Amino acid sequence: MRPYAVTGGRTAPRVKLAMEALVSSATAEHREFSHITPEYKAISQLCLQVRSVAEVSALLRIPLGVVRVLIADMAAEGLVRVHQPQLDEGRPDVNLLERVLSGLRRL
Repeated sequence: MRPYAVTGGRTAPRVKLAMEALVSSATAEHREFSHITPEYKAISQLCLQVRSVAEVSALLRIPLGVVRVLIADMAAEGLVRVHQPQLDEGRPDVNLLERVLSGLRRL
């Protein structure tokens, strides 16, 4: 399916969403998914384990911009929780950089 169809034609999320932001599912594992899109279901299932926005994009093979729009929409609906990184004086958190490095090494 074309990305613009998945996002309803939107190219930017309603809220700024960093690609390193962590996403966790706010739904129970066995929730009824009959009323949500297949993309929402895939993201929700994938985020039963905490994942970054970039990781969700890569694992689902959906463009990053599309995933940002979908996750922002899902967060607004209460389907996922988003944990944005905190920046001190414009510098990234050292713990975040260590987690990213650790994730890259696992690849």
